[in-house]
Amino acid sequence: MKNVFEFAEKCLHKSSIDDLLDNTHEAWQSLQSGELNFVSINAVLPITQVTFPTKPILLAPKDMPKRKLGSAEGVAAFFHAIAHVEFMAIYLAWDILYRFRGLPIAFYQDWLRIADEEAQHFELIDIHLKSLGLNYGDLPAHNGLWDHATDTANDLLARLAMVPRCMEARGLDVTPGIINKFKNQNDAASVQLLTRILTDEVGHVERGSYWFKFVCAQENIEPEAKYKELITKYYLGGKPKGPFNREMRIIAGFSNAELDWLESGNS
Repeated sequence: MKNVFEFAEKCLHKSSIDDLLDNTHEAWQSLQSGELNFVSINAVLPITQVTFPTKPILLAPKDMPKRKLGSAEGVAAFFHAIAHVEFMAIYLAWDILYRFRGLPIAFYQDWLRIADEEAQHFELIDIHLKSLGLNYGDLPAHNGLWDHATDTANDLLARLAMVPRCMEARGLDVTPGIINKFKNQNDAASVQLLTRILTDEVGHVERGSYWFKFVCAQENIEPEAKYKELITKYYLGGKPKGPFNREMRIIAGFSNAELDWLESGNS
C-alpha cells in the first residue's frame, strides 16, 4: 500500500519536472485503484525545504517584463506565464495536502485530485507553448503564488483564504475576458485550452471554499468575517481589485456578502 504523504514529500523535495508530473499522476492512479493510504507518517519538513527546478529564473512580480497579446511573442510569453502558474499550482496542491494533517480523508483526496488536474493543465500548456516556439523555463517567471504559501505555512484557514479563495479565484475573474480576446483572433487552440483550465479552476476554488467553511465550523468561527480578516491581513493593499466574476465566484462557493465586501470601494 502506497502512502499519500510519501508521494507529497517526493513531489515537494525533488526538482525534476518529469518526476513531479510522474509522481503526481502515479499517486492519483493509486488512489483510483484503492492502493493509497492516508496514514500520517514522518515529521512535516519546513516549507523552506521545498525545492524547485533551476529554471525558470524567478523574479518579483514588479520586475516582470510587460507583454501584450497583440504579437506572437506576447502570446508565447502569456502562455509561458500561464504554464508557470499551473506548474506552481501543482506544488500548492501538494503542499496544502502535505503540511496540514489530521483532516478528513476527503480533504486529502480533494487536493490530490486537484494536483493531478493542475499537472494535466501544465502538460497541455507545455505542448501548446512548444508549438509557439518556447520551452517552459525559457523566460523568467514570478514567485508571487509561492510567497503566499510561505506566508501561510502555519495557518490552514489563511492558506485556504489566500490561495484558492484569492489568488486562484482571480483566474475566474480575468480568464473569460482573455478567452474572448483569443476568440476575436480566431485562435481556437488557445480558446479550447483556456476554457478547459477555467472549467477545472471553478471546481478548485469551490473546494477551497468548502474546506474553508468546514474548518471554520469545526473551530466555531464565522466564515465571512474570518475571510475578510485574513484577506486584509495577508493581501498586499488590503484586498484584490475588481471587477469580479460574481457568477463564477458564487458557483465556486463565495457568498454575496463576501463579494459585496470585495467590490466595495475598489472596483
